[in-house]
Amino acid sequence: MATTLVNTDFNFPGQKSVYHGKVRDVYNINDDLMVMIATDRISAFDVILPKGIPFKGQMLNQIAAKFLDATADIVPNWKIATPDPMVTVGLKCEGFKVEMIIRGYLTGSAWREYQAGCREICGVKLPDGMRENKRFPEPIITPTTKADAGHDENISRDEIIAQGIVAEEDYEVMEQYTRALFQRGTDIAAEKGLILVDTKYEFGKRDGKVILIDEIHTPDSSRYFYAEGYEERFNAGEPQKQLSKEFVRQWLIDHNFMGKAGQTVPEMTDEYCDSVSARYQELYEHITGEDFVKPAEEDLAARIDANVKACLASLER
Repeated sequence: MATTLVNTDFNFPGQKSVYHGKVRDVYNINDDLMVMIATDRISAFDVILPKGIPFKGQMLNQIAAKFLDATADIVPNWKIATPDPMVTVGLKCEGFKVEMIIRGYLTGSAWREYQAGCREICGVKLPDGMRENKRFPEPIITPTTKADAGHDENISRDEIIAQGIVAEEDYEVMEQYTRALFQRGTDIAAEKGLILVDTKYEFGKRDGKVILIDEIHTPDSSRYFYAEGYEERFNAGEPQKQLSKEFVRQWLIDHNFMGKAGQTVPEMTDEYCDSVSARYQELYEHITGEDFVKPAEEDLAARIDANVKACLASLER
């Protein structure tokens, strides 16, 4: 199996703190910049799995960078540079404590709630008679709280504003940006023979301005269907052919793991990790329309350290 990067412990010039997330490690530089490293860790059911996936961090970072660039004309974002295949350097923003989830189709957790009789999600009323994977007349926004620990919780627009989580004027900007981003993502996906089904966006604020932060339109944050055959499968009531990391969750479910107490993560052999890497490469190439170029075998941490330090030095000039 190829080399993977699952833990980081860098000491960059001006470093104030570091946050180790499920997949990304974020370094605070002088309370002004962020160095976001996409590791090869993989998580499911809010659990970080015990082995890394070769090239996963690079693929996610490059997809996110591509889509941040492809949407910068409609929404300001945090990205300044990608000095390494696994790293994005950008502006430090004060993040809002909500994730903006937008859904074009009734699937996933929304479908499970609908199937259980729910006809309102996050304050959005849903019509009777819908079926799994049916397209909504208009995309719906179903925000969640951004929990520091545990699970995120569904919340409505009105609750967010009433509780003072986000000011009304800022929320309206986030909502507008979310719809514009989803439309751009939908258009780009259609050019690749894909349907952008649902996704999430995160926003922050800097100098009084709402800014898009974190990753966008990656298979970890989004769900895609193949456009070819969508109607036939939908009409026949068959599952859609999709691009997302759902296949990892399904493998865990098949091995009796859903992140619940007492359950054990199944063994992740090198062969299994390589097969997940191959699936991520398929996702990468479909979503970007480009071949994925694997890097030479090398010390990933040393490469990242050198590339980030050179980038930070150039930004100081």
